[in-house]
Amino acid sequence: MNKIVEYRKLLDVTKAATLKELKTIYRNSMKDCHPDTCTTDEERHAAEDRSKAIIEAYHFLVSIAPETSEKNKEEYTKTTSASPITEFYFEKQALYINFLDGSSYEYFGVPRNVYVKMVNAESPARFARRHIYGTYLYRSASKIVAEAE
Repeated sequence: MNKIVEYRKLLDVTKAATLKELKTIYRNSMKDCHPDTCTTDEERHAAEDRSKAIIEAYHFLVSIAPETSEKNKEEYTKTTSASPITEFYFEKQALYINFLDGSSYEYFGVPRNVYVKMVNAESPARFARRHIYGTYLYRSASKIVAEAE
């Protein structure tokens, strides 16, 4: 959750920002700190670092935006209801769940004790359906991996 707060603060957006607003803010931010507008190497390096952070924040916030979730809801529902879990793990305040169909989702704000309950559950898939899928903010982690390759 800290990552989400930091990214919203970096782009100066609220929780309710639409994709269109995010895109506008992203473009304006990139114009303001583009490395080509700098004259010295020191300024250029600082601008490159800031622009990389802005790009990362923008892509992350787009991936968790309600409009994005709504667009992918059918695929998400199909995966979480029909595909078995192959692996799940907890890292840096996020729960990662991989499914047999190749999908992978990242859930934010899941408390460690909920993860421990999932580990100890007789059926982690049933536990996740009841306590995680509809409760926590998520994004597709498999699409992120595919874009990085």
